[in-house]
Amino acid sequence: MYAPPAGTPASARADLTRGLHPRERVEEYTRLGWWSDDTMDALFRARVAAEPDRLALVDPRNKPDLLGLSPRRLTWRRLDDEVTRFAAVLLRHGLGAGDVLGVQLPNTVELVTVYLACWRLGVVVSPLPVQYREHEVAELGALAGFAGFVTVSALGGRRPADEVRTALPGLPALLVYGEALDAEVAGADPEEARAAVEAYAAAHPADPNDCVTICWTSGTESTPKGVPRSHYDWLAMCWATVDAPRLTADDVLLNPFPMVNMAGVCGMFLPWLRVGGVLVQHHPFDLPTFLAQIAEERATYTVAPPALLSLLLARGDLLARADISSLRLIGSGSAPLPPAMVKGWQDVHGVGVVNFFGSNEGIALLTDPHDVPDPEQRARYFPRYGVPGVTWTSRISRQVSVRLVDPETGEEVTEPGRPGELRLKGPTVFAGYVDGGRLPDPFDEQGYLKTGDVFVIDGEQGEFLRYVDRAKDIIIRGGMNIAPAELESLIAAHPHVADVAVVGYPDEVLGERVCAVVVPKDGAQLTLDDLVGHLRSARIASYKLPERLLLRTALPRNPVGKVLKRDLRSEIA
Repeated sequence: MYAPPAGTPASARADLTRGLHPRERVEEYTRLGWWSDDTMDALFRARVAAEPDRLALVDPRNKPDLLGLSPRRLTWRRLDDEVTRFAAVLLRHGLGAGDVLGVQLPNTVELVTVYLACWRLGVVVSPLPVQYREHEVAELGALAGFAGFVTVSALGGRRPADEVRTALPGLPALLVYGEALDAEVAGADPEEARAAVEAYAAAHPADPNDCVTICWTSGTESTPKGVPRSHYDWLAMCWATVDAPRLTADDVLLNPFPMVNMAGVCGMFLPWLRVGGVLVQHHPFDLPTFLAQIAEERATYTVAPPALLSLLLARGDLLARADISSLRLIGSGSAPLPPAMVKGWQDVHGVGVVNFFGSNEGIALLTDPHDVPDPEQRARYFPRYGVPGVTWTSRISRQVSVRLVDPETGEEVTEPGRPGELRLKGPTVFAGYVDGGRLPDPFDEQGYLKTGDVFVIDGEQGEFLRYVDRAKDIIIRGGMNIAPAELESLIAAHPHVADVAVVGYPDEVLGERVCAVVVPKDGAQLTLDDLVGHLRSARIASYKLPERLLLRTALPRNPVGKVLKRDLRSEIA
């Protein structure tokens, strides 16, 4: 099991050895009915028992090209059988309750199986994006203390299993789909596997406060931060993503977001586990395949970044050849939604857009067509929970407390138009970083999570929050967070670089792309190809690579020496 670094302040991190949340919080939130004794495995077992022979899970239609494996369609009963066999394999490899399993798989049936099998045994899942290479795998493996790792032998032109072997040479257990793992899972005797797994689960009962995942988030620090989650807070969070789109067992959810963080896990996977229905996996994102899956599977709900929704609205020819008549709602977020886009989808296609704003540390705000029918308002505003006389239908509106704090003075903001950092408190907020010893405390003196995102109060009754800016220095490219500090540290090691700043610049499809602003050393020459080659040699994920290079004689700085990145972003845009 992962052990937090010695001396880590209790306020800054969760203790995985004794449950994530303190006893006082557990007692308070369970008394209020916000947390219950539910666990992930209990929800899954209930789904299996209720409708064992109903279709539950569908593979990506391009799985043969992605992994060389045939796509599958599993009922709840068949999925349960596979989960049991995989759990038995984990036990045979020495993995059990409290161990952390690194997982690097695309959105497939196998990824769902791994999650559910781990939760049956009490193994902690730590999912990594498939784009991560040796640099990130080694870094996160050291931070989390992986007891094992699950990946694939081949993914496109890459060999992820070989990359893991290089990055984590002392790894106790490496399980690889496309090598021996497929036969090991398929060959497990069903009765023996179930007996072994059920005996182990009975001897190691899950506590809802147990850690079930460690996801990773990039922010202002150069090293990703580990975000642990328990049954308690994941299951409280997913009520928000059930309530906003009004999901039921009749829904077909098409999931194009990688199941590695809040968007994929809480936006799609857990709502499916909570209500039933069908989960259709998609990976990697491919627009023709995505549109074909909507038509073939009769998807009723999906999620997509705002740039893609704007592109589809502008390119009517793309949708004219597609059948999206089954869609009733689309979730979007990670960047401000253009009001014209939200209005266009509603007016032209009769599809409402749910506006999400959240993070791995704590889902925050959701604006849906039921509470805010006006699409232009829905694009601009989020609920300001707790305003007297204003009610919202989502149950988290009665559980999550929000406030704004002036980032300069520390004063609470209560008047419209004055910017303040959004802070959150409630059952959806995480307990603290697992690697918190090297990080600032993410909570303020009142126990609120400091999100780093700046809003103002708006609306006739002050019932809305309007996004202004992010205080945190991150780039969001296609929904993936990129920490400029990590890239700046690597670029600074280039022998021809004297100074560097990394910023994002707008892109109509991905939202943002990466630009490196570099001051070369005297007499040195530097090209984008030079820089990208230097970063590739560090074996970092390719989505982080700069796509633009600007050379400067100096970087703009304020009187205390801080780089004025807002000026750089404005200049580049």
